[in-house]
This record gives sequence, C-alpha cells and structure tokens, in this order.
Amino acid sequence: MVRFERVSKRYPGGRDALSGVNFELGRGEFAFLTGHSGAGKSTLLKLMMLMDRPSRGKVFVDGQDLASLRPGQVPFHRRKIGVVFQNHQLLFDRTVFDNVALPLQIAGFSPAEAARRVRAALDSVGLLGKEARTPIELSGGEQQRVGIARAVVNKPALLLADEPTGNLDPELSAEIMDLFVRFQQVGVTVLIATHDIALIEQMGHRRLILDHGQLVAGGNAVEDDIYGG
Repeated sequence: MVRFERVSKRYPGGRDALSGVNFELGRGEFAFLTGHSGAGKSTLLKLMMLMDRPSRGKVFVDGQDLASLRPGQVPFHRRKIGVVFQNHQLLFDRTVFDNVALPLQIAGFSPAEAARRVRAALDSVGLLGKEARTPIELSGGEQQRVGIARAVVNKPALLLADEPTGNLDPELSAEIMDLFVRFQQVGVTVLIATHDIALIEQMGHRRLILDHGQLVAGGNAVEDDIYGG
C-alpha cells in the first residue's frame, strides 16, 4: 500500500529531515511511527499526502508513483487518505454532522449520499446520537472521535494519524486506538505517529523508528523484535 525507496528530504538551509528511508506497508497493515521530536515523523506523513515532496527517492501509495502526479491530480490522491490530527482541526461554528460531511461536500457527493456516509461514519465511532451538537459541547475524546469519523467518511484505503492521543488520558487513548484497530480489521492500512511508547508496547504492532531522519528499525517487517502480533 505504501512504499518508500531511498527517500530523503532536505529543507532550505541544509537541514535533512529524512535521509535514505526505505520501507513498505502492506494493504491492511497496522504500524506505529515513532522517534524523538524532530526525527522526521511529520515530514514522512506529509510526503504521503503530497503536502511536500522528497528531495530524492520515490514514494508510492496504492501503487502510484507520487512524483508522476500533476497538481490537478493531488486532490484525488488525497481522497484515498484519511488524516487524524492531535488538535482535531474541527470547525467549532459547525455541527458535528457538518464537520464530518466537509470532505464529501468538497468531493461533490450528493446531499443524500453524504448524509448516509456521515451517519455511518459517526456510528462507527459511537457518536451517531450527537450529530446535531457542536464540537465545543463534546469532551476531548469525543472531539477526537469526530476527527476520526471525518477521516474515514471517504472510505480511505490509508489512514494516517499524527499524535492522535497526545492530549488524552490513558483510558481514552486506549479507546481511540481500539477504533483504529477496528478500521484495520476491515482492510484499511493504518500508520500512527506517536510518542506514547507505553501504548505502543501494549498493542504490539510493528514499529517504524526514526532517528534524526534515518529509519533505524522497522523497515523489515520480519524483524521479530519490531513486528508482533
């Protein structure tokens, strides 16, 4: 589903955010992306979403060489990818329903089909009864669930999350991770960037570990000490 071939990213001023990164994620695989602050995690995610492009190397998503995509094709590429952020990035002047429906409106879905998908997405995260509320009326955990519903409403093949439990207590973090596992179980590829080592160890999935832009572990899915369960 995802393949990085000797990918490097150098920003102006000579800072190397990524250096020679190689790995593959299979369709329906669940993996964690971890490393110290500034290790390159966010840069790696941005390359998959075409929010940035590599300085060297190739990135493939769903068999597509991203370097071959023209600017007009980028929105279609992004519809294959659901993204969950730590700070939710919700619109607080709109209802839960409208927040989740936004990607479908942008994609041009009919109101009837959009409504069906929104309710299905909210049902999948346990918020179907709260579609008329505004995010400010919800708890932090519920706001994150709205963000997840919005990320999956397009039925993406790839789900990326950048520190999705960073502002949540351990119990809520475990609940959010259970949601990600449920999506993986129906064939979605899931990659979660996180500093929460205790949660990673508890779940026992594959880890991709970055250190100063280099992938130091997890590139080979058969490493027994990295890949589990």
